[in-house]
Amino acid sequence: MIMSKLNVTFRNPGDVLEFVRRVEKYPYDMDLSRGSIVVDAKSLLGIMNLGFNKIVSLKIYSEECEDLQQDLKDFIAA
Repeated sequence: MIMSKLNVTFRNPGDVLEFVRRVEKYPYDMDLSRGSIVVDAKSLLGIMNLGFNKIVSLKIYSEECEDLQQDLKDFIAA
């Protein structure tokens, strides 16, 4: 399966809420992971368990997701 990967970070619960609001608009399956923890990228509580101010890996299970990547530019880790 083709997938895209991005590194993202969340500073606070408000960031997580906004992130989930944005990704819910897209039909793609997505996972977030940090270490051995993997959660659904559309799960508010799951993402909260990953912690704040940490680099988290976002996997998007689609090859055509430029629109989503543009929508998430505020969360992409430097």
